[in-house]
Amino acid sequence: MAQIIPIRDLKNTAAVSQLCNDSDEPIFITKNGYGDMVLMSMDVYNRTFAETQLYRELKEAEKELRNGKGIPFAEFEKRAREKYGL
Repeated sequence: MAQIIPIRDLKNTAAVSQLCNDSDEPIFITKNGYGDMVLMSMDVYNRTFAETQLYRELKEAEKELRNGKGIPFAEFEKRAREKYGL
């Protein structure tokens, strides 16, 4: 479940750091009752960035296929199995 804390809680840096590192999700920071910032641990950031990068690459691969470039996954899989004996 998403955690939401007010910006004034950022004064306690050790507690906020612990909160971020204990959470598998970003922490939402509010200012005057409205969303203002998002904090996350390096692990959550790296995982999120890797997922985003994967989606970008998949989107680009789909675009290439639509434009007649590349090969369908079934053909790729067949070639990989033949090449690597999988």
